[in-house]
Amino acid sequence: MKGRTRLRKLPNETVGKKSPARLREGSEPERKCILSGTHAGRDDLIRLALGPDGQVAPDVRARAPGRGAWIGVDRAALEAAQAKGKLKGALMRAFKTNAVMVPDDLGQRIEDALKKAVLDRLGLEARAGNLLTGSEKIEVAARRGEVHLLLHASDAGEDGRRKLDQAWRTGDGEAAGLVFPEPRPILSLALGRQNVVHVALIDSAAAARVRHAFNRWRAFIGTNDGLSAGAAIVPGASAVDVNEG
Repeated sequence: MKGRTRLRKLPNETVGKKSPARLREGSEPERKCILSGTHAGRDDLIRLALGPDGQVAPDVRARAPGRGAWIGVDRAALEAAQAKGKLKGALMRAFKTNAVMVPDDLGQRIEDALKKAVLDRLGLEARAGNLLTGSEKIEVAARRGEVHLLLHASDAGEDGRRKLDQAWRTGDGEAAGLVFPEPRPILSLALGRQNVVHVALIDSAAAARVRHAFNRWRAFIGTNDGLSAGAAIVPGASAVDVNEG
């Protein structure tokens, strides 16, 4: 019919209807956990990569080339599936090969990689000037409402934590800071500073980046207490929920 333009239907597009959430512009691609079968965003799962020698290795930054396999369970569930042989079977299906070697300490390697990702992120934010250390500086910033995330080293004194938490609440912050699962020497090394006991993120975007990396690590090692909504690792994907298949 003259004067009338026909709309061309693009791949994965339904004319006259909204596109699925995973296909909408700006939406995060979803992946499926090979153990629980649950779908979640790439950033909320952990990618495993297959090396040229058939060795499986964690790829928590999702940058390694080639086909990947995704998991959304914690370490206890992963190791339970590994002990029963279910993990290797799931990996062979995901990688479409029988030449898969799963290291006995895969759970520890993933935990170490997630921990390194958090420490590296903190180091980057420190160099960018997005965080504060030192109780006095943090307390002043917290009372002014300038703190977006507060972290305490695992060996921080209870009185010091309580004082800064109260200052943060006064500045309309959260109920309490998060306890970092490592002592002050580890934090100090990551930030390149001396005797780091408390860390305050004073940039909202930086706080979101650190919180996400922190949540992924804590969720995998099974210490979700005190985490806010949005923690990584698929909710409910524990050892008892791993598929039998």
